[in-house]
Amino acid sequence: MTDEISAYGRSGPTDPTLKRVRTRHFRRAKEAGTKITGLTSYDCLSATIFDQAGIDFLLVGDSAANAVFGYDSTLPVTVEELLPLTSAVVRATRRALVVADMPFGSYESGPDEALHTAIRFMKQTGCHAVKMEGGVRTAKQIRRVVRAGIPVMAHIGFTPQSEHGLGGHIIQGRGEDGEAELLADAKAVEDAGAFAVVIEMTPSVVAERVSKELLIPTISVGAGPHCDGQLLVWTDWAGFTTGRVPKFVKRFATIGDTLRQAAEEFRAEVESGQYPGPEHEYSPSPAS
Repeated sequence: MTDEISAYGRSGPTDPTLKRVRTRHFRRAKEAGTKITGLTSYDCLSATIFDQAGIDFLLVGDSAANAVFGYDSTLPVTVEELLPLTSAVVRATRRALVVADMPFGSYESGPDEALHTAIRFMKQTGCHAVKMEGGVRTAKQIRRVVRAGIPVMAHIGFTPQSEHGLGGHIIQGRGEDGEAELLADAKAVEDAGAFAVVIEMTPSVVAERVSKELLIPTISVGAGPHCDGQLLVWTDWAGFTTGRVPKFVKRFATIGDTLRQAAEEFRAEVESGQYPGPEHEYSPSPAS
């Protein structure tokens, strides 16, 4: 969201009078045709940097299952594991909207469970919104949470928590039936009160149609350039992730390579006796 939108109350990421991004600013950005930016974050260090860079919202994603805890999928991560990560991100930000991802098994059984989990995140972390996967099937949960005064970001298309039910990492929204199902999911979460919806791994032409038919902003994760915003897992685009990364990811940095090279240099200097040098030692005499 650009600085010229006065309704955003923003004149730059280092402005001392900077206001907090709110859910209402998402709708205003869509109306103004201003792109929304989002990144995942799981700790105070990355959250501070992204907040200072002017990223609009930070998602404490269940992708922490892979990026932080080393699980093979997002399914094993728990509410208890995500709560302290979310708290850290909230404490580190002063401008970005912080969204807590509700993990698998914390809302599927119905609206009561969804509300209980959402309240835990709001009360124990100070986050500003929660995110739930699913369209039509999750509409009742979204409606219940929103009616309790808790903003919800929805997530449709490819939903990682349902990867086994979907048959793996399969592109969603293809064909007439797939497009109709995606649109039905999008309208269901909008009607339920979601303030924005993530669309993951769908053809860009389909996501474009959905974006045009919804009043709420659409956030692309591999759904092309026509959505109202873009969201990426930060460890993917920063070059931390080893092995295969999704087609839609652009690597904006190679921090993983830089850290590995620094660690190799540290090991070599310690082994050779080059580090620590005299400049790193303390004098036995008190400073004058």
